[in-house]
Amino acid sequence: MKLHFLEGGRLRMRRSIYVPGAAKEETIELPVHSALIRHPTGNVLFDSGCSPEAAKDPQARWGGLSKVMTPIFAPEQTVVEQLKHLELTPDDIDVVICSHLHPDHCGCNSYFRSATILCHEAEVAAAQAGGAENQGYLRHEWDQPQGFQTFKAEHDVFGDGRIVLLPMPGHTPGMTVARVSLQRDGAFVLASDAAPLQINIDEGIAPKNTWDLDLAAKALAELKSFRDRGDTVISGHDDGQWQDLRKGLEYYE
Repeated sequence: MKLHFLEGGRLRMRRSIYVPGAAKEETIELPVHSALIRHPTGNVLFDSGCSPEAAKDPQARWGGLSKVMTPIFAPEQTVVEQLKHLELTPDDIDVVICSHLHPDHCGCNSYFRSATILCHEAEVAAAQAGGAENQGYLRHEWDQPQGFQTFKAEHDVFGDGRIVLLPMPGHTPGMTVARVSLQRDGAFVLASDAAPLQINIDEGIAPKNTWDLDLAAKALAELKSFRDRGDTVISGHDDGQWQDLRKGLEYYE
């Protein structure tokens, strides 16, 4: 089994959202990435990142949300384009896992028409609720024709313990992380926005853009326990960690 990390866009946001005490005017650049897992049973994508359309016309794609998280990437820096470097097309993806349904994490879902899309049932319910757009759920990003295969507890994708989905609500009601167990390089925990930055794990402090701060703190503590026992915990938007992941490493296995 092989694990690749793919570019999924890049955002500029206020640093104070993520780092307590940061000046209000200070900004931070946040990479968006996805993970491709080549499992013997099929190709799995964890999060699909930002839509290329958000790079071309942010206001048209994301509306007012584009002023809160401003796209600063080219269409080529998105998952559908990055797959070409691995000689894959969207039709080669069998399963798409949605950590949650904010547009920087599910923006390319519409390209994967042949895939089963997995998402926690509480996340789907949150996206479908009245006023959901005010919580960052944009229907044209998440509502795809094939719908979702949902789960509500820990879910083993192929039943062999190699890709296990772990609900960690907090950032959103159905926030989910994935623990990927590789034979050579050990376990990777794909945390997405359960831990946007490594500093959030270090200090146990959730960002301000969080649905439930108590649940988010509990998720951060759980992620720290994974990290303390030797798992590699991949934060959702940590630029320093992202640069390390990309240094000459095409894949982990």
